[in-house]
Amino acid sequence: MSYYFCIIGTKDNPLFELEFGTSKQGGDGIARFPTEARQLNPFIVHASLDIVEEVQWLNSQMYLKRVDHYASSHVSCFLTPTSVKFMLLHLPHPPNIAPSTISASQNPNIFPPFGPYTTTAPPSSLLRASTSSSSGNTAAIPNNPTSPQTEEALRLFFTEVYEAWVKAVMNPLQNINKTLGSPVFKARVVTAGRKFL
Repeated sequence: MSYYFCIIGTKDNPLFELEFGTSKQGGDGIARFPTEARQLNPFIVHASLDIVEEVQWLNSQMYLKRVDHYASSHVSCFLTPTSVKFMLLHLPHPPNIAPSTISASQNPNIFPPFGPYTTTAPPSSLLRASTSSSSGNTAAIPNNPTSPQTEEALRLFFTEVYEAWVKAVMNPLQNINKTLGSPVFKARVVTAGRKFL
């Protein structure tokens, strides 16, 4: 999967942005967003803020899970007690096509330039598959952003990033709505992404 992580301040201003890819199951950690998606990612995340503001009053948890989707992209959110939002847009790669072989010229009418993901893993896939008890289908974790395993990995990622964010904001020179430019914080986010996603 490809990920776009963004921290949104209390005034709906972006404080931190980072793109990365999956490091699990043979991934190289490089985001493979199509060109169109890379330009639309900030807009998709900011469009999800309206839904987050509605859901935050219905849920007492900090991790709001998957709150929105656009085409094949899914947006998950983690809300801090200070109303700073950690938003993660994740785009699954199609299971039968290698991410490097996808081009926008193959089908310009579909955004992203591939069809929706499938919950059935291809038989030749080397990815670890988990069994769904209700339907009996197998679903590869990186290609199914709605699976419980993916939700748990996202929760652990958000929790670790939240701990790093608290340490960064405790700096007396850091304002809560000031852009986070700390290379140490960025390294901790990248490490959390490699560890859980």
